[in-house]
Amino acid sequence: MQALIVIGHHDPESLTHALARQIAEGLASAGHGSEIADLAREGFDPRFGLADHAVHRGLAEPPADVLLEQARIDRADALVLVYPIYWWSLPALLKGWVERVFSNGWAFDYGSGVLIKKLRGMKVHLVGVAGADTGTFERHGYSEAMRVQIEHGIFDYCGAEVLSSSVLYDSEGPDAALHLRTARLLGEQLFTAARSQIA
Repeated sequence: MQALIVIGHHDPESLTHALARQIAEGLASAGHGSEIADLAREGFDPRFGLADHAVHRGLAEPPADVLLEQARIDRADALVLVYPIYWWSLPALLKGWVERVFSNGWAFDYGSGVLIKKLRGMKVHLVGVAGADTGTFERHGYSEAMRVQIEHGIFDYCGAEVLSSSVLYDSEGPDAALHLRTARLLGEQLFTAARSQIA
């Protein structure tokens, strides 16, 4: 099996990058392959522009960089997003990747008031890296807000299934290194575990 691991962080020395590498190593140890899409290093442009708007309106084919990303997703058996949580959501780099790549005609078809979900069968794993602690997320309802906007608002809208959604809390605290083990286990179990919530 093959996973596409998408990194939404600009710093190659970040915990986010280290977690992605651990997921890849876990996959390899379980006999699976992976491809890492380091959006910042690859220079992906997250800005939704006129060309993307034309695609959305059904007036043009997607730009070459979007077609490349869609092909990478199509080749994968699972999609893994690894990202820091900025302002209780995806960082702009990754959010722009979603906005441009999950386009009308590829991820969904919408016309005459009818929605066709085109990504049924896609398996998704989310790994968010949070600076705050669990109590902060629960006290303010951030966990539920993120579930609604990311799991439901993006992936369910397209028909994809989120099999695991992990928030790794206190990423800037003294125990942050423990998250590396969690990421390794996620990689090892990615194609065997049922839907779960890893904390």
